Amino acid sequence: MSEWDQIFSEKGKVFTEPHPDIERIIKFFKEKGVRRVLDLGCGTGRHLIYLSKKGFEVFGLDASPKALEISEKWLNEEKEKAILQLHRIEHEFPYENGFFDAIISIQVIHHNLMKDIIFTINEIERILKSKGIIYITFPRLGGGSKIDNWELKEIEKGTYIPQAGREKGLPHHFFTIEEINEVFKSFNLLEIYDDRTNHRAILGIKK
Repeated sequence: MSEWDQIFSEKGKVFTEPHPDIERIIKFFKEKGVRRVLDLGCGTGRHLIYLSKKGFEVFGLDASPKALEISEKWLNEEKEKAILQLHRIEHEFPYENGFFDAIISIQVIHHNLMKDIIFTINEIERILKSKGIIYITFPRLGGGSKIDNWELKEIEKGTYIPQAGREKGLPHHFFTIEEINEVFKSFNLLEIYDDRTNHRAILGIKK
């Protein structure tokens, strides 16, 4: 059983409410005519439910079979729809070029080594249409979140592994602003900000 399967098996719906900024982001999506949205690393489905209720054509991708099992059950309970895909984000995504109008990824892409993160970002760019939108969040050190109190071991520049707790052994990359601008250089970044959960968030449009 993978680390994430174990977490979801033990905790079930780790999160039940959508990200506090998602309502504003959805409003922006609608203003831009977004229809087809991917939740990259959808977990147990909190944003799948929300997006479906707002009328979007929703897709969810996650590496955990247990998370997708919970998502599917929750979607059925709410009588909502999403197309789910079991897949790891460091492998080529199973979607055609320019398939999505928008992609959200909440606290997901940082869980890798930098080379794999760059691959993931390149895949995000590939499957987004021209002028497609991204909304992505990731943690930051010193932001006042619980991560600041974790015992961390650095395994490469900016990438750490927690030594205890629920996410023990899972890599966490903490982006600098300079790194964000570099790795997302194929996007016009409209916003880089610290969100209401003490994490960093970006809103961007593919060039």
